[in-house]
Amino acid sequence: MQDNSFSALFATPLGIACFAVFFIAVWYLALSLIGIMSGWHALSKRFKQETAPYGEIKAVGPFFYSIYMRFWSHYSSVVRLTAASDGLYASALFLFRIGHPPLRIPWSEIQFGKTQWFFRTYVVLTLGHEEMIPMRISQRMARNLGILDRVHG
Repeated sequence: MQDNSFSALFATPLGIACFAVFFIAVWYLALSLIGIMSGWHALSKRFKQETAPYGEIKAVGPFFYSIYMRFWSHYSSVVRLTAASDGLYASALFLFRIGHPPLRIPWSEIQFGKTQWFFRTYVVLTLGHEEMIPMRISQRMARNLGILDRVHG
């Protein structure tokens, strides 16, 4: 009698390889779609990071910080932001880099604002004069990056 159960398939090398390929394909597709929906993909067309940050540098994240982008796409403990003299740098953790290449957005391409959502105040960075992608960060994150000084200064 032959065992045709689903679990027996994963006990074979072919089954494990098929599952790995399926998992990687789903991971790639999901991260690519998130990058498109959030606006990260649109920003990467003009603002792909090609140089390292220079000047005065302040970095936060990725852990214990959340970032909200277009359509309230939520990045929790995944994105590191670095404020440097020449611009704002954003990079996703290595496992989440698919569809999210590192970005460098010059300060001249960022508009600053504030918004409230469920009794919390967020600093809104509107990224790119053409793209107009919102990035909402906590006031604590903005303060640690020195962004509040740019808003008030």
